Amino acid sequence: MSTRKQYYFYHIDNCNMCGSKTDKHKILGKRLNGSQGKNPKKKIGITTTIVKCIDCGLIYSNPQPVPFNIQDHYGVPPENYWKENYFTITDNYFRGEIERLKKILKFKDGMKSLDIGAGLGKQMIALSKSGFETYGFEPSKQFYERAISKMGINPDRLKLGMIEEVEYPENHFDFISFGAVLEHLYDPSDSILKALKWLKPNGIIHIEVPSSNWLIGKIINLFYKLKGTDYVGNLSPMHEPYHLYEFKLKSFQVLSKKYGYELVFHEYYVCQTFMPKIADYFLKPLMKWTNTGMQLCVWLRKK
Repeated sequence: MSTRKQYYFYHIDNCNMCGSKTDKHKILGKRLNGSQGKNPKKKIGITTTIVKCIDCGLIYSNPQPVPFNIQDHYGVPPENYWKENYFTITDNYFRGEIERLKKILKFKDGMKSLDIGAGLGKQMIALSKSGFETYGFEPSKQFYERAISKMGINPDRLKLGMIEEVEYPENHFDFISFGAVLEHLYDPSDSILKALKWLKPNGIIHIEVPSSNWLIGKIINLFYKLKGTDYVGNLSPMHEPYHLYEFKLKSFQVLSKKYGYELVFHEYYVCQTFMPKIADYFLKPLMKWTNTGMQLCVWLRKK
């Protein structure tokens, strides 16, 4: 991947999820185009402003940086991300999600699934073993090629492209998944709407996204504030992992009234704390108890 990236920046006028005017949203601080460390004021780089919607809690950058070439973000060989064992799939992979899905979907063998941002196709493999007829698409050419050559994904079932480019028939799938994907998309609400069109009535959409209520994120921002800086740790719109949004449950609740889906289940995943291990003994239970874990998982049903 080239170390030189070119961006254009566009101003956001309305919250992507609830539609409220952004001129009244809360400015959280600045975000560099790289790791900020303990003293971001001493680092050279480009910053954008990080903002929080006061109505639904969505966190986003404004202006929004968009690369001239999307492969500058995602055209990285999978081997640069993961060790060789990532190209294997265990029997437990995606098992909890499949068990949850089969309880709320009234599953029958041969139901069709779509993995948005399929990566190496591991979810497609797990769902196929569970009786689904699986499909997917992936914007990264490198991941797309590895999914076919190393993971054995059928090229007839996997498309190369972004959600803005690919098309599927309406009312075609029983299950659609955005697994750690929606935060990378420039128009998440429109992406959900497009997925709903592809989904059959009573079908299920599964979404995992970074939570805007993450406790560790609040601790990091407090640390910066105590140091007298106006930087924050939210998002990474111009560096890995290229997160453009953090979501609150209310974002999906408000959007459900506009798009007519039902929010059938949600939960928070604690995940990593990135703090000293000794702090995990009290931080992880606290995050679990207060629903302030790193990831928010929601399950939506099309009415």
